[in-house]
Amino acid sequence: MLFMKSETILLSVGGSLVVPDGVDIAFLKNLRLLVARHIRNGKRFAVSVGGGSTCRTYQDAARAVMPKTSQLELDWIGIRSTELNAYLVKVIMDELAHHEVISNPTKKIRLDKPVAVVAGWKPGCSTDMDTVLLAKNLGIKRIANLTNIDFVYDKDPRIHTDAKPLRDITWKAFRAILPPQWKPGLHSPFDPVASKLAQKLGLTVAIMNGNDFANLNKYITGKPFVGTVIHS
Repeated sequence: MLFMKSETILLSVGGSLVVPDGVDIAFLKNLRLLVARHIRNGKRFAVSVGGGSTCRTYQDAARAVMPKTSQLELDWIGIRSTELNAYLVKVIMDELAHHEVISNPTKKIRLDKPVAVVAGWKPGCSTDMDTVLLAKNLGIKRIANLTNIDFVYDKDPRIHTDAKPLRDITWKAFRAILPPQWKPGLHSPFDPVASKLAQKLGLTVAIMNGNDFANLNKYITGKPFVGTVIHS
């Protein structure tokens, strides 16, 4: 489905795309170019940025030194990592971006620029959940979840060689293959709590490889794209 010219496009950018090992400068350049091109055509963007590998590296370090590190502290490590990644994205968007990184996705947002960059919010709330809450706040019904995989699979393809890609799946079926609960550092295409709320709100989430900008452009322009679509 084609986006309307003035529609706000919500991108959930996995932190591991921004910082897979070191900062991925090529990814940031391509992201800015794509966003700028569509802004010239009248689009607006909300970009939610995750903590990714930065988050997990710091959480693992905390556990290695202090095995009894509380979930609350692990959550705060995750939130701070999203803030760092999100601020980097805001900086590279330069004059296109709202003057500050948004930290509360439920608060009324008055945007002064065509790009809003959003970081993590509070303990117990993943960036997936933040993105769903932002969609609710802004009245957005579709989310592009950019990650480092092409599809969601019926089981972990890193372990199971017979794992099959899922190109189209309902929220009910998708939630059945997720772990029952979210915890800090969970590695999942879309977290269980966020998925439950997305289903309730009737959102459609497209999960795709964020490094394939030609494919993301197809999504934005309403052309067939490679990825998994989750819907009610």
